[in-house]
Amino acid sequence: MTRPSQHSLPPERARLAAALRDLRTGTGLSLAALSTKTTFSKSSWERYLNGKSLPPSRAVRELCGLAGEPEDRCLALWELAESEWSGRAAARPTDAPVPADPPDTDAHGHPAGGRGTVMAILASVCAIAAGGLSVALVLLAGHTGDGRPSAPPASAPAPRCREATCEGQDPMPMKCGTHPLTLASHRTSTGAHLELRYSAECGAGWARMWSTRIGDRLELDTAGESTGRPQSAEITDGIAAQSYVYTPMTEARRGATVRACFRPATGGSRECIEARV
Repeated sequence: MTRPSQHSLPPERARLAAALRDLRTGTGLSLAALSTKTTFSKSSWERYLNGKSLPPSRAVRELCGLAGEPEDRCLALWELAESEWSGRAAARPTDAPVPADPPDTDAHGHPAGGRGTVMAILASVCAIAAGGLSVALVLLAGHTGDGRPSAPPASAPAPRCREATCEGQDPMPMKCGTHPLTLASHRTSTGAHLELRYSAECGAGWARMWSTRIGDRLELDTAGESTGRPQSAEITDGIAAQSYVYTPMTEARRGATVRACFRPATGGSRECIEARV
């Protein structure tokens, strides 16, 4: 799939496109297969996944459903990207109406929308009235408004690894990232966001970071009842700096303590978060 230069994309749209690509990887579906399982065409998905155009919120919901991933985080990313795309983020008063999703076509070439689009618009209006982008930022952390982790979907693809066999693997292709727990989160002094993630089904944990800078590094290790090895991820270019970047997984059995440490490119102090599984 040909992608435009990520440097030319607004940062919020780049983050949304990266999140959608992660979801699509988790489904294991080709673009053609994706079009047969959703109401959007292959060409539409190609544009959404490489950031050429902003998808309707309905497309985001359908892709989350196929990946078995809760909608909250991606819909929060969509809200931020739509605000940037429409100019609402800079110009719209908080009580102004929310414009409709950008028009698109379904898999059969007909205009997409109808009742689903109307409901998506109403949901966005309610989110704005309840606190606008502050609500979206809460959802980005993977939690509901009262601080509890978002509820997992009713069903999800079976994981492809377990405990030791997950060691060093990417959580998305291994189906471990479909409904993980967020064990801990932290915003660093440089403005980067960190999260410790854990999949009970896979018996493995990992860490992720965003709002980062080139050269930032995230290190993950475990202690206690675990034989997992240290894992790490580094921001190597501007594309990675605009997206979620994950460490590989490490085995994390019950009773283990998982720890993630952030090392800023600026050479400042290391900042760590940890949680017991």
